[in-house]
Amino acid sequence: MNVDLLLIFAFVLTVCLIVFPFAFTIHRRTVEHEERKLELKARIEEAKASRSNADVEAHRKLEERVRVLERIATDSNHALASQIEQLRDLHEMDAISEKREIAR
Repeated sequence: MNVDLLLIFAFVLTVCLIVFPFAFTIHRRTVEHEERKLELKARIEEAKASRSNADVEAHRKLEERVRVLERIATDSNHALASQIEQLRDLHEMDAISEKREIAR
């Protein structure tokens, strides 16, 4: 009877030595995969947030230009030339900042 129990124990031990490392490897790969998925989701959210901030900034600039154009349309002609020059300066500043962003 002791020999039979010893053989059964050896068989169970052998099966455990084969199954546990395999299960551990699968579990580790699953955890790493989940971590990568979460990291990608975080990067996507960061990209959305930065894109949203850029959209808000572009919208603010457009609103500012529309206000200036409205003032130009309603003001007298002697102030018209100075307003146009201010718009040109704004356009040049935007072009410079866009070049800097592209360079990054």
